Amino acid sequence: MRHLVIVNNPKNWPLDIPGGEVISAKDYVTGAAYTNMRNVKVFNLCRSYRYQSIGYYVSLLASARGHKPFPDVLAIQDIKSQTIIRIVSEELDDLIQKSLKHILGNRFTLSIYFGKNLAKRYDKLSYKLFSHFRAPLLRAEFIRKENTWLLRNIQPIATNEIHEDHKPFIANAAEEFFKKRSAGPRRKEPRYDLAILINPDEPMPPSDGRAIQRFIRVAESFDFYTELITKEDYSRLNEFDALFIRETTSVNHHTYRMARRAEVEGLVVIDDPNSILLCTNKVYLAELLKKHQIPAPETLIFSSVHKEAVEEKLGFPCILKQPDSSFSMGVLKADHSGDFEEKAERLLEKSDILIAQQFIPTQFDWRIGILNGKPLFCCKYFMARKHWQIYERSGNGKTYEGATETIPVENVPSQIINLALKTAGLIGDGLYGVDLKEKDGKLYVIEVNDNPSIDAGIEDAVLKDDLYAAIVQEFLRRIEKQKRISG
Repeated sequence: MRHLVIVNNPKNWPLDIPGGEVISAKDYVTGAAYTNMRNVKVFNLCRSYRYQSIGYYVSLLASARGHKPFPDVLAIQDIKSQTIIRIVSEELDDLIQKSLKHILGNRFTLSIYFGKNLAKRYDKLSYKLFSHFRAPLLRAEFIRKENTWLLRNIQPIATNEIHEDHKPFIANAAEEFFKKRSAGPRRKEPRYDLAILINPDEPMPPSDGRAIQRFIRVAESFDFYTELITKEDYSRLNEFDALFIRETTSVNHHTYRMARRAEVEGLVVIDDPNSILLCTNKVYLAELLKKHQIPAPETLIFSSVHKEAVEEKLGFPCILKQPDSSFSMGVLKADHSGDFEEKAERLLEKSDILIAQQFIPTQFDWRIGILNGKPLFCCKYFMARKHWQIYERSGNGKTYEGATETIPVENVPSQIINLALKTAGLIGDGLYGVDLKEKDGKLYVIEVNDNPSIDAGIEDAVLKDDLYAAIVQEFLRRIEKQKRISG
């Protein structure tokens, strides 16, 4: 990866940053040599990012050329937005109060150099602000009102405003930042950059640690640079060519926002934001299946004023679902009228609309993994012992799950595969897990998952590394298709 440090005038550039090639903004914007250059990261250190200034055009053209601008245009807009500044101030409130509680005055200025400050005590706050406002040199201004510190403003630091004593620190911080991106031995320069979004604290993630490591190993065999990221890396998305979400998704959640921003930035995204939007709401799915005459358990969408219709049309037992339930959470079985009243009231505290569904007891559910309209893996997920669901959550906080059996795609009855493919096709061409029940010779689609579980030793039990390779190859195909279209 080539690092271009873009400045207004290299003759007046006060820093020597190892690993960075200093170029004038005018040369970068107008020079034909940079137009088709590949594997470039652009560090925009112009004096101003004002709209239509040359600094603004450096980041704008870097994006158009497929380079990785830092900051990108979205970050520049965020820096200028008082609304974004206020939101960040609220989000980081605890850290701001803790970091600045020793300050005696009512104003404080924090200089942030590649995510760091000269004073170690401000490193965490500096890094958090840097992760939100992704620019190399930043000045954050805080004021204290009614004994509470607030982020008042944040802006780039012009190079002529850098204190002489700070320059060696900035050079070291920049060099360290450059090294992070190229850390670790590599046989050759990677073709593309893949980010895998995870949540290290998630108790039941879509992929376990072993599966994630297999994704990384296989991706790197296809010459991908692969990096695990978290929600803190929202503003870094433009550094990558693709985003693979391996954290449980939801619409009112950072997973959706990150998928949406990645899509806007031109990344290939799985799960794409539209799939998240459609799959994570079971009200939408129920209507979609009904419209397209996909066989499903008899389903009723109801609110607090229509509860009596559930007993009349479905009877008991029946299943109650929150629209955004996942991994069996927010899914309850009502065995009788009183049980229904109590559980419906509990769920209606979180959602104005609920789903009631016919209860179809089976020993297992089919899960058909589908990628780009083709079956990828097939599993039987058995119910937890003496329970009606795959997962059983006990009162002591433990989760028990049933056994699994992975079956080669060619050994699964064709009617199951065909129904799963038809259902997934109503959503899109992403990576989906279609859940079905089989009862008395009939098939019922239960739901479509936009980021199905892929755990080591379970979903990959048949294909092994070929499963991960199929997903990586799909990323590669989409990236290269997008490059051909845009290039």
